[in-house]
Amino acid sequence: MAKLSVDEQVALLMHGTEFGDEQIRKHMEEELRQRLIEAEQTGRPLRVYCGYAPTAPDIHLGHTVTMRKLRQFQELGHHVIFLIGNFTGLIGDPSDKDRARPRTSPEQLAENARTYTQQAFRILDPQKTEVRYNADWLAHLTFKDVISLAAHFTVQQFLARDNFANRYRNGDPIWLHEFMYALMQGYDAVALEADVQLGATEQLFNLLAGRKLQEAFGQKPQVCLTFPILVGTDGHLRMSKSTGNYIGVDEPPEDKYGKTMSIPDSAMRNWFELLTRWSPEQINELLAAVERGEVHPMEAKKKLAWEIVSIFDGDEAADMAAAHFERVHQQRQLPEEMPVRVLHAPVNIVELVYSAGFARSKSDARRLVQQGAVRLDGETVADIETEVPAAGAHILQVGKRHFLRLVAES
Repeated sequence: MAKLSVDEQVALLMHGTEFGDEQIRKHMEEELRQRLIEAEQTGRPLRVYCGYAPTAPDIHLGHTVTMRKLRQFQELGHHVIFLIGNFTGLIGDPSDKDRARPRTSPEQLAENARTYTQQAFRILDPQKTEVRYNADWLAHLTFKDVISLAAHFTVQQFLARDNFANRYRNGDPIWLHEFMYALMQGYDAVALEADVQLGATEQLFNLLAGRKLQEAFGQKPQVCLTFPILVGTDGHLRMSKSTGNYIGVDEPPEDKYGKTMSIPDSAMRNWFELLTRWSPEQINELLAAVERGEVHPMEAKKKLAWEIVSIFDGDEAADMAAAHFERVHQQRQLPEEMPVRVLHAPVNIVELVYSAGFARSKSDARRLVQQGAVRLDGETVADIETEVPAAGAHILQVGKRHFLRLVAES
């Protein structure tokens, strides 16, 4: 990236931020400007981080909103820390929840975190990224330490948060351990000696808690940059593994493209603004043309799908995914390439769908059959007791995007 002036850097780094409070936004923008000036004067890069809780094995497009901002900091020469919340994940962030999160076991967190860095490096520069785990310091805090951290906050401050206030008003339980999350995330900023922390808009309280604790530990309080949530493929709920409305960064290009094409028109602006490399002017121009009826929503969505695949898999993969979508979903033809499986003996349709990896479990495979989502040689399979013969050649289709060519053992 060409060297930018401080004002240009501020404009780039503040682009896309959302605080829900104009005074906080102006304050953080001015603090960021001062930090950037100091960095130029001293030659010391800013220490910038964002934390990601490995409560599920996939990094999805929602995570990439802050990751792409981290990449911008890297390209400006700053030190980026990719923090894996393997300790805070034991609690679960309650910031956007109207009930307590189910707790994840340490074993499951460790397994989920195993591939996190590999997925993150599809966006971040591995040579310029420091990977840290917050169990390295949080697991060693004593009960006395936790009491000292808690002494900097009041119960009223927590109950003023919308999600807790609503639960308190409705008589829904608020568990004491949920209050601990903001303390733990706040202490991450202390342990990392952070200059800047990124997070979602609803996490602003947690980020500000980091500022308060840093001051208590004699550190300069971090700049907080928060970003709006990405809605999922349903167009309403935030993108989440638990609700199944997500697109994983490691999914095949044709799946990324096809799932993007499935989002409702109302979600396009949110996705264009948070996921693409387009300027605000380009986005406004295209969506205004859609509003005027000059561009069909499907054509705008194709541009969005192509852009998303291009970012993660390259232009050639995006072209191939677009061609695949047109062939399979618009022209209703079979894909040119599909995996092949040799059948040595007749197999039950539920077992076949599950063993092919098209369902998370046999009960999920059974549900897909019962819902009419499974087709064999173009015909819907309605009976979960259906046997697929080990003779001739067959095409199995599950949903809109999963195909398998079945051939008999020669």
